[in-house]
Amino acid sequence: MRVLFDARFTRTDHHDGISRYGASLAEALAATDDVVLLISDPRQLALLPDLPHVLVSSPLSPAELFIARRLNRLAPDVVVSPLQTMGSWGRRYPLVLTLHDLIYYSNPTPPGFLPLPVRALWRLYHLAYWPQRLLLNKADVVVTISRTTAALMRQHRLTRRPVLLVGNAPQATALHRDPDAPRSPSLLYMGSFMPYKNVETLVRAMAFLPGHTLHLLSRITPGRRAELHTLATDPERIVFHDGVSDAEYQDLLAECTALLTLSRAEGYGLPVIEALATGTPVIASDIPIFREVGGDAPLFVDADDPRAAASAVRALDDPGRWAAASASGTRQASIYSWAASAKQLRAACERAVTEFGRRR
Repeated sequence: MRVLFDARFTRTDHHDGISRYGASLAEALAATDDVVLLISDPRQLALLPDLPHVLVSSPLSPAELFIARRLNRLAPDVVVSPLQTMGSWGRRYPLVLTLHDLIYYSNPTPPGFLPLPVRALWRLYHLAYWPQRLLLNKADVVVTISRTTAALMRQHRLTRRPVLLVGNAPQATALHRDPDAPRSPSLLYMGSFMPYKNVETLVRAMAFLPGHTLHLLSRITPGRRAELHTLATDPERIVFHDGVSDAEYQDLLAECTALLTLSRAEGYGLPVIEALATGTPVIASDIPIFREVGGDAPLFVDADDPRAAASAVRALDDPGRWAAASASGTRQASIYSWAASAKQLRAACERAVTEFGRRR
């Protein structure tokens, strides 16, 4: 099957969640199919698998309205986009679009990397569900990364198209922690600092964890850093990394006590499954998506209770409890892989070809 894979949201410096999802899925699908990447900046190739590619317009430009005209000439069997915003007017090919989550309906702050006019449209777009329905109904098949999001899509009647699951997965790694090896008292948080991520509660929990250090790994604006810094009772034990490489992230996971995330909402929560895959225990807010992704492996706590988060960390001071959480995590993570996700995507592509032919 000749698949045109939209890789235009791939980052040029380091992966974010969407960028890594697309790059990993394209690489896994290429094991069985003829995959051609669509890029809008040659620098994206540094973070993409070594596959044939075509340079086209940016997905954020006005030319996106007419992107299908260009793709028609490439004669794909199917086009796959890891987002739902791809232009489709005039297409003559089956189309698979992806909706990751519905986070921005309840948390309308747009991603900071978007240009100002696009951020304004983003806010308007998420004021009602009908614009989402218009986009998704332009596809032949819609995929999403979790059963939790699929249920919300049904609840809000977001599309008339078939909705299929194409899951996320941790990166393949040789790192599997030895449960008997020494570990540091460091605690990790990997993720953005948007309000719904609830990093404030993590910082407040440190008041009840003398001897531990909280490492905030992601890039952060100076203003947001100052806000969190003022919440700390002991600022010396809050370490802002302002971004880490994949290798640095793996090194930190390999020796820390636990990864913490107390989000009030998530589309998936990739750091959870990444930590579990290495054998690092996870302390997480008790929300449906973390229950779906983590199973029984994480230690679940109330998102707004810093004392509960601190108590969960202290429970891991018991070597037996830590080892049990580590083993449970690796078992849970083993059910996810990019090969399995690529198999799901191929089934979605085949369904899209059928749906496209039926409607024509």
